Amino acid sequence: MAAWCSVDAGATYSTGEIKQNFRNLNGIRTLAESGRFKGWLLDQFGVLHDGKKPYPGAISTLENLANHGAKMVIISNSSRRASITIEKMKDLGFDSSLFLGAITSGELTHQYLQRRDDPWFSKLGRCCVHMTWCDRGGISLDGLGLQVVNRVDEADFILAHGTEALGLPSGDTQPTSIEELEQILEHCSKRKIPMVVANPDFVTVEARHLRIMPGTLAEKYEQVGGIVKWMGKPDKVIYKSALAMVSLDPHDCVAVGDSLLHDIKGANNAGIESVLITGGIHAAELGLDGLTESSDTEAVRALASKYNAHPSYVLPSFSW
Repeated sequence: MAAWCSVDAGATYSTGEIKQNFRNLNGIRTLAESGRFKGWLLDQFGVLHDGKKPYPGAISTLENLANHGAKMVIISNSSRRASITIEKMKDLGFDSSLFLGAITSGELTHQYLQRRDDPWFSKLGRCCVHMTWCDRGGISLDGLGLQVVNRVDEADFILAHGTEALGLPSGDTQPTSIEELEQILEHCSKRKIPMVVANPDFVTVEARHLRIMPGTLAEKYEQVGGIVKWMGKPDKVIYKSALAMVSLDPHDCVAVGDSLLHDIKGANNAGIESVLITGGIHAAELGLDGLTESSDTEAVRALASKYNAHPSYVLPSFSW
């Protein structure tokens, strides 16, 4: 290969003031009926579906939330564009009209690369090494004015959408192993080429299995001295976009997710209360076998301390 990206009202913290105690819930109903939160920022993988099918009760829970006046937005570290995310939800059987829209890491990345009005992005060149998907379908770079290259010495930056393949100058993709991608990153680090990671997740839940995501490559790139721009949770940039979509302040919203490091940490950073779904990516760490199995409070507390990410509420699955 050629050398080569009644509700507890006490949970009222603001940015920088994190509440470390949480309340265990059996379902979303208590929060919905309280009217405490007008905006609901919902992760998708590990909360609403597993990439193949909806989780039991997820569809009806969304409908019940809508009936209680909730303004719902999908907020995801997916490297896909927002429109594709909404189409995916429809294909899985969700009523897309229940959402005001979606804001994804892939959408943010596309917008920032297209506009180039951010100082960091304005300095990037136009030639990139593109790490993408193969089995899942490649990511289109149409409209960005980019040239995909397959040599490190021709690249201005690395664009990491996926972990399965390399984009080729022809527009095709070449299946590539994680180990091969890591070797390419070692070459890139010697030239100090920056990386834009369009999906900061380390792993995601797919049909009850954990799948390696681009955040894993980005973390390893930083470890060998590479510079990484993280586009998505837990960075505030994605929450700022989501709050604009619902036209609400942080204290009027709640974020629901299954990742302490991304969903809960991100909500903490943005001053938004949060709900941790324990049946997602942390299920094995918490010793859980099923989606409906309740977690041990002390185990959740220890895991939250490990990641320094503190949920306001905890429940097994996204159910009513």
